[in-house]
Amino acid sequence: MTSTRLAAAAVGLAIILPAVVWGGGLAVVIIVALAMGISLDEYARMAFPEDHRVAFGWLALIEAVFVGYAVWGTPQEAIAAVAFATVATMVMVTVRPGPRLEDAADRVGRYVLGMLWISQLTFLVRLRAFPDGVVWVLLALSISWLSDTGAYFAGRAFGKHRLYERISPKKTWEGLWGGVATAVAGALLVRAMWLPDLLLVDAIVLGAAGSLMSVMGDLAESLLKRSFGVKDSGWILPGHGGMLDRIDSVFFVAPTVWAYMVLVRGS
Repeated sequence: MTSTRLAAAAVGLAIILPAVVWGGGLAVVIIVALAMGISLDEYARMAFPEDHRVAFGWLALIEAVFVGYAVWGTPQEAIAAVAFATVATMVMVTVRPGPRLEDAADRVGRYVLGMLWISQLTFLVRLRAFPDGVVWVLLALSISWLSDTGAYFAGRAFGKHRLYERISPKKTWEGLWGGVATAVAGALLVRAMWLPDLLLVDAIVLGAAGSLMSVMGDLAESLLKRSFGVKDSGWILPGHGGMLDRIDSVFFVAPTVWAYMVLVRGS
């Protein structure tokens, strides 16, 4: 399992990092759109097993609008798009409520959850649009992946105390702190190599906060899988299950880094 996990991560890095570094903003948009499309299909299969094709089609249409606003729109227009998408989804479910009216509210909730959750990947596009955006994208991905990797190996080596057994029995407190340590180390390395203007304390805070958000992203996906009664979100990545199983932490880390850029640095 460990060798498979490392091989899958290496393949992902070999494809994604060169595209992000040398492919420009368009490459990030394409990668994000593809990842969102696969994630939406996995989510639709979990949340709407009886008619996942219809659910995927609707969610994909909504997310296409969100990606468009992430590329060309302002934050205010993006908020308006979310509001319109929520209303449109309620209209769609009202017109097509399914066989049981008692489940209509649940269907609306699953649609809205899916579109808002998966749309968090668009923050990678917004990060790429900042000055030195490629570095900020790499920082977000580094925090996410290093946190996950550090937590995995620290948990295997030292894990004794369960973190949240009800949702994720294998996670431990030792793994959590191992993930925080590797994420902070990654943030400091990115700072030393490409972000000299980033304050030392800010790099440490970003690494630690991002790592904790990474864990919460993973726990949130585990909660959803248990709620939907599935073990893995999909099968596309060997050793990791589906796309959602691999990038669930990025959904929480990317907006965290973006919020720092906007609220702290004022970018």
